[in-house]
Amino acid sequence: MNDEIFEALNDYVVIKALENGVNIIGLTRGKDTRFHHTEKLDAGEVYIAQFTEVTSAIKIKGRAQIYTKHGKMTSGMQE
Repeated sequence: MNDEIFEALNDYVVIKALENGVNIIGLTRGKDTRFHHTEKLDAGEVYIAQFTEVTSAIKIKGRAQIYTKHGKMTSGMQE
């Protein structure tokens, strides 16, 4: 399997902002974990992220619904 196809099969995460100003931060793999990408979403916006050779973790600040193959969860403080 070529690398392009393999990477397309990695896990996806869908993040739907429930409020304005939700921050999504991608973190790198390797010896030193670093920020490598940030996004800011407003209420109702949806972001689809993928774990790759570079991205090992995703940090979400603010209220958002997160959908993964493992289920659905909500981030942020409950009202």
